[in-house]
Amino acid sequence: MYKLFLFSGIILSSLHSFAQKKPLNHTVYDYWQSMSEEKISNDGKYVAFSVLPQQGDAQLFIKNLKTNVSFDYPRANGLNFSFDNQYAAFLIKPFFKESRQAKIKKKKPEDMPKDSLGIIALSNSQLWKIPRVKSYKFPKKAGHVIAYLLEKEKTDSTKASLSKKEKDDDFLADDPKSEVAAEGGFLILRTLESQTEIKFKAVTAYEFSENGKYLLFSSTTIKKDSLSKAGTFLYDLEKNKTIALTIGKGVYKNLVFDEKGTQVAFTGDKSSEKSLIKKPELYYFNFQSDTATVIAKEGTKGMPNHFSVSENGKVTFSKDGSRLFFGTAPIPTPKDTTIVDFEVAKLDIWNYKDEELQSMQLANLSRDLKKSYLAMYAPNHGDAILQLGNEKLPDVEVAEDGVGNYALGSTDFGERIAMQWQGFTLQSAYLISLTDGSQTPINLRKNISQYTLSPQGNYIVWFDKDDQLWYSFNVNTKKTVKLSSNSLVRFGEEDNDVPDVANPYGIATWTKEDQQVLIYDRYDIWSFNPATGEGKNLTNGFGRAKSLTFRYANSDPEKKSISPKESIWLSTFDNISKQKGWYEKNMANDLNPEKVVLTTNNFGVPKKAKNIDLYIYTKSNFQSSPDLYVSANFIKETKLSELNPQQKDYNWGNAELVKWTTPKGFKSEGILYKPEDFDPNKKYPMIVYFYEKLSDGLYNYLPPAPTPSRLNIPYFVSNGYLVFAPDISYEVGYPGKSAAEFINSGVNELKKNSWLDSTKIGLQGQSWGGYQIAYLITQTNMYAAAWAGAPVANMTSAYGGIRWTSGLNRQFQYEKTQSRIGATLWEKPELYIENSPLFHFPKVQTPVVVMANDGDGSVPWYQGIEMFTGLRRLGKPVWMLNYNGDDHNLLLRQNRKDIQIREQQFFDHFLKGAPEPVWMSTGVPATEKGKNWGFDLVPTK
Repeated sequence: MYKLFLFSGIILSSLHSFAQKKPLNHTVYDYWQSMSEEKISNDGKYVAFSVLPQQGDAQLFIKNLKTNVSFDYPRANGLNFSFDNQYAAFLIKPFFKESRQAKIKKKKPEDMPKDSLGIIALSNSQLWKIPRVKSYKFPKKAGHVIAYLLEKEKTDSTKASLSKKEKDDDFLADDPKSEVAAEGGFLILRTLESQTEIKFKAVTAYEFSENGKYLLFSSTTIKKDSLSKAGTFLYDLEKNKTIALTIGKGVYKNLVFDEKGTQVAFTGDKSSEKSLIKKPELYYFNFQSDTATVIAKEGTKGMPNHFSVSENGKVTFSKDGSRLFFGTAPIPTPKDTTIVDFEVAKLDIWNYKDEELQSMQLANLSRDLKKSYLAMYAPNHGDAILQLGNEKLPDVEVAEDGVGNYALGSTDFGERIAMQWQGFTLQSAYLISLTDGSQTPINLRKNISQYTLSPQGNYIVWFDKDDQLWYSFNVNTKKTVKLSSNSLVRFGEEDNDVPDVANPYGIATWTKEDQQVLIYDRYDIWSFNPATGEGKNLTNGFGRAKSLTFRYANSDPEKKSISPKESIWLSTFDNISKQKGWYEKNMANDLNPEKVVLTTNNFGVPKKAKNIDLYIYTKSNFQSSPDLYVSANFIKETKLSELNPQQKDYNWGNAELVKWTTPKGFKSEGILYKPEDFDPNKKYPMIVYFYEKLSDGLYNYLPPAPTPSRLNIPYFVSNGYLVFAPDISYEVGYPGKSAAEFINSGVNELKKNSWLDSTKIGLQGQSWGGYQIAYLITQTNMYAAAWAGAPVANMTSAYGGIRWTSGLNRQFQYEKTQSRIGATLWEKPELYIENSPLFHFPKVQTPVVVMANDGDGSVPWYQGIEMFTGLRRLGKPVWMLNYNGDDHNLLLRQNRKDIQIREQQFFDHFLKGAPEPVWMSTGVPATEKGKNWGFDLVPTK
């Protein structure tokens, strides 16, 4: 049923400590591990985490911190602890090999291997396993019960489909002999102490009240069972009684209780299955009547004309239960069933007056069809609903607990056309009364920034990008104040190098009752009184003085504000050494933050036990994969995991910071990766990999993995390459020259070292990195080989292209953001030509591979075609890879694995003198596609 988990890394290290370390190869990827789903029980006694290979079966570990005993559960993930810390539950996935075989055999979804449920008693580690479980839930604030929904079952017995081992090992509920309809499955309510069960048939949705006293569920009819009833039902666990809230065939969704468990709401659509128009309704129940009441539907007082309740809108109660929020939407136009598909035109009509490009409308079609607008119902204040949002004011935000007097509405309606060349839209904001729905403009000047509502709903704050200052609006006094620091410190990004106004560093958090808002500058945290605008540097400028960046670390996602007297943890980054760690700041005094730890490690976001000051977090660096630790103070810590012990067997690497001055006098830095067995008396080939700025990731762990398209740094370093990742800063209008300025000067600095073979240096980059490579090889012949993924070769043609994933036009990228031209094509055509590699291809002498995929949703793949055909026409050595149907960054794992081999063969040939593979030497004709991948090496003549 379970086994004691011993950390194998200790054993492996003793066996192999003296063995010769080997280079990484392409077979290691699948079993290289990562960690996910770290959880700590409310009492801090138990910790759980999942270890996942890149491909294969996961392993779940649960550790008792008091006894130091650990247990592991194969193929398990999705764990949750019960509220009372007595139990844990998780889903057990089918064996990877079984799922793979089922896919190969193209089995139907209902015939695919299904998950099981594991329930464990933490006190004695007794395990129950239930097969074919779709989902499970614990009550949020009760621990004595669990509910789980079985997969749709059409056989007479669940046991019949199980192997002998599963029958022997698993706890099996006795299923009724009747068949369950395809729409629903059995819902099992299990009392955990007694392990007694109650079954509900044909359930499609379910929800516990937070206190665990009630279970709300919806069900459909059961074929061949005339006594079965469809509807939504409430089960009282204490009285063992079921109440029918509504009866009838339909689709019931969004089941919700208020926090106290005294009110219920849900959406329901009882339209005929053949109905072309669906008009969901909102149901409400308060335990004072026998059934639920429809409180909102088409025609309800306050409902906009031709609107109904939306089944896609979230249904929630305010914290005090006095308000019920839900979504409404226009009733869709029914499809004309008389139209014969093949006799009508199929086209998209692009109109210059459209708010959004037709491509954007099509890209967002699924989302837009599900769009809903916030409305409110007050159970104790009449029968009318209050419509808060609409098509012209679509985004409405209520305070965290839903108890304030106002909501925040924001919209870019009428401003969306400019997104084509700006990349953003101007926002208008409105204060919406939750009493009568009236709207008051907040800021008469339309602003680029997003507006934010304080947790208690007393203030609205925003960052004005024009003057780079924060503002606060008091919802009660309707007064706007500037949050003034009486300082020259900027709250927009100081190192902004795109032709657009700087973005803010952001809001850290609020203090309780909306008394103070904490806002970041580049280094420090400021505290502002949102009522008066007065502010002070909470961290006393200590961050700026020491080049430390402080950021508030919230270890509890449910915590929306902090006490003005508590101590908070500050995640800290040293901008000089690149070290990371923790400082502590006591909110009650004016002292500087106090150092806790600053080290050459990365730290994951800490997670705190709810009832005790105990934290779990991951820690890693380039040499050590992320492992889990537990600590009360980040100083005295206990290591809980040992991932990837096999890494000790491989020649790994080291990362060091490199600094230099460019020809124009700019200070820059980058990361140099060296093999673990680096010998300064040898000469090494080097690959230069870049994007914009990467040096802050000096201590990042980089697992060997088939990457989406970026360089697989640990693989190449392990195989005897140096890898250099330089930072780049940009001059507006000259992105190509800027890249050359920083990259080439950094490489020239390294070439001063005797251990670098200056004749064997390659380039690799993806997307923006791919563009920079395409430009670099037109400006210098110092590189022996180059690999450009998804490059833009011709800015003049790319300027008018479409980013098909979002439907956005690309003009904004050149005028305002990453491509950094800062002008339209018609204003400065010379800059577009100067920065376009295509116009300089005759100067290229560097062999180059281009990856351009026909499913690329960011860079039009014809840009790769322009680069390939241009260089081919000029007789330059060029290859192009098109992974059919795949995206900008490769999504399919088989394609990721393929490109690793091709990159290795390409660079090994040009930087190490290895033989050419067939795909490079003679190519693979279309007649051989799918039969021959061209990996075979051609013997050197």
